[in-house]
Amino acid sequence: MGKLLGAICMPHVMFPPDGVEEAAERVFAGMMEIRRIVERLNPTLIVMAAGDHFNNFDLAVQIPIGVVVADEMTSLADAGLPSQVFPGHREFAEGFVRFASKHDFEIVQIEEVRPDHGIAFPKTVVDPAGHIPIVPVYLNAVIPVPPSPARCHRLGQVLKGYVEDCRPADEKVLVIGTGGLSHWLRVPGEGRIAEDFDSHVIAALIDGDSARIAALPSEEIIAASGNGGLEIISWLFAAAAAEGGFGRKVFYEPIPAWVTGMGAIELLHLSDPD
Repeated sequence: MGKLLGAICMPHVMFPPDGVEEAAERVFAGMMEIRRIVERLNPTLIVMAAGDHFNNFDLAVQIPIGVVVADEMTSLADAGLPSQVFPGHREFAEGFVRFASKHDFEIVQIEEVRPDHGIAFPKTVVDPAGHIPIVPVYLNAVIPVPPSPARCHRLGQVLKGYVEDCRPADEKVLVIGTGGLSHWLRVPGEGRIAEDFDSHVIAALIDGDSARIAALPSEEIIAASGNGGLEIISWLFAAAAAEGGFGRKVFYEPIPAWVTGMGAIELLHLSDPD
């Protein structure tokens, strides 16, 4: 029986601090706190949920849910990030896809992918040495029709079952949901931030009530938090996997100059080492 350490939900971008120095410093401090949390937990594997930004999948290949089954992957080096080689975990990933198929999920297996900043930035934050194997789970939040928030939440519960029922006892899995919070990107309203909605999502997840957010239709989330706000489906996936964990807000900063609400939470099991 493997160990599900819990989850972290976090942004997958940062921008220059010009004009927002104090807020940027608080975000950076929050990122470093996340790094310390991961160092303390010492996971043997990270499952990271994210969306692709039209770099690997586009209108020609519309994948609602995909899992990377690869021994390693080389990042795209976009958004100012260097190219990096991340170790994968093919055996875990293939086993998860097969386990999920028994729970009414048909997931696309991806052999070749170049993770963009949606994966590469948070991976660099939490594991700068690049030693922890990673299994990316791609949840489409940009191409119609996306998987529903409820579906992504349910998949997180399936992941929890897979880890706890099928994995070896010495395996310690941390789930990271990336992206969000509210942002309108390249559409009318760009720069607007829905602070009330962001706070509502954070409060629900740290209170163990992620199912309430997962019950919202995609259209309602987009209307409330922007076309980029649907990235919280990755947060819902992570929160469901960490069900029963202790929740805490790490930071939240609404930064219009960065076109997004920047936030992070932890959802960890208290039995894990401090």
